[in-house]
Amino acid sequence: MTELLTSAQMRAVEGAAIASGAVTGLELMERAGKGVVAAIFEEWPALRAAPHRAVVLCGPGNNGGDGFVIARLLHDWGWEVEVFLLGDPAKLPPDAKTNYERWCPLGPVTPLDDDHFDGAFDEGCAEMLVIDALFGTGLTRPFLSHRHLAMALNGAESRARCRDGFPKVVAVDIPSGLCADSGRWLGDDQPFDFANLANLTVSFHAEKLGHRLADGPESCGKTVIADIGLETDPSAVMPAGIVRLVEAPRNLDKLPGHHKYIHGHALVLSGPQGRSGAARLAARGALRIGAGLVTVGAQPSAMDECAAQLTAIMLRQVRDAKALEEVLADPRFNALCLGPGMGVTRDTREIVEVALAAKRATVLDADALTSFAEDPETLFTLLHENVVLTPHGGEFARLFPDLAEQLAAPDGRGPACSKVDATRAAAARAGCTILFKGPDTVIARADGACRVNSAAYERSTPWLVSPSVPSPPELMAFTM
Repeated sequence: MTELLTSAQMRAVEGAAIASGAVTGLELMERAGKGVVAAIFEEWPALRAAPHRAVVLCGPGNNGGDGFVIARLLHDWGWEVEVFLLGDPAKLPPDAKTNYERWCPLGPVTPLDDDHFDGAFDEGCAEMLVIDALFGTGLTRPFLSHRHLAMALNGAESRARCRDGFPKVVAVDIPSGLCADSGRWLGDDQPFDFANLANLTVSFHAEKLGHRLADGPESCGKTVIADIGLETDPSAVMPAGIVRLVEAPRNLDKLPGHHKYIHGHALVLSGPQGRSGAARLAARGALRIGAGLVTVGAQPSAMDECAAQLTAIMLRQVRDAKALEEVLADPRFNALCLGPGMGVTRDTREIVEVALAAKRATVLDADALTSFAEDPETLFTLLHENVVLTPHGGEFARLFPDLAEQLAAPDGRGPACSKVDATRAAAARAGCTILFKGPDTVIARADGACRVNSAAYERSTPWLVSPSVPSPPELMAFTM
């Protein structure tokens, strides 16, 4: 499965490789620079034909060292390259300083300040590439407080041109100012209009959590991974602490000789008339992923509408907690889903209590969660390890207000509290699995094992986009 590393885990992987003598830091920096240039040419093949113009913004650390390598390689390709440095070259780390010195015979290095930078976009913008090598995954403090940096990376005028032409912004490792662990911007000094801050982000060895969480996907534009010859050494990184992307499920095939009860009988509880749609959708989902049988347990008022809509799914009247108790006397009902459309009532709480007492695999969603908003500790005492809670942001805040507050708080320093941090803490507190919904859905078990189901980049779902976000013309044409 695809690994999503934290900045600390990435440093441990690099450190282990260097300590083993397999590679030097200088060699890794050269490979990183080559990986970025290769990704640029892969993304925009027309740029292979020189000359073009690049402005390379180098920071005071090793990310800046990568920028000097990229500048040198593009220069050797025949490009016109301007290099700007934020900071004192004498204070660069050793490997970055070596690459600074390798660049110096090829061209000047201009201080990145208002006096020198304002003219960088005055001429030739239409064919320019901006390389953001200011700050990478190790950034721990906000930096985008200066006008020239905001203009460099995402000035409103230049961003408008980026949509269809140039300049393009390429971020080295991660857009500067974005926390690699959380996908959140550090501090209050946000770059204005930061959506799609980079057109292309090139990271190394593995994606970082920040590429997939929160503002990360929107800010990175498109993320690609450059192989720099590293392996994740289990002795350097705790394997149990690594987060991975959710991928296609396996082992769902039905084999010869199997019968329907081998694959389980799912019971999905419905709300009253007019509020059964979510239950019916969930029931169809259970059938599609391989449940042997699926039954919708409907309120009396919803029986007719459910019967009119369901095919290949059974239907049973479940009026209240006592009726559910009678249904669950059949042990073949081994998976339950309840909450959507049931109402925030005492009756819903009683039904949840009966469902949890049955000790079946149980998914609690929507009203099954909100019914305990005034007393989440009571819910936690009822839960067991085979329960999955599936809150969205509002429901999460009702059950875990302190964790939601930490997640929403502005961070002056990094790494910022991430959705992974909050979900893992919630799972440990509840003693069950938490599926924290969103475009960056995070799934964590009580033991800390964690996955991210990311609806970003190639896995985005445009039909779920916010109505406030304009749809592309081709989608508008399709939907009208």
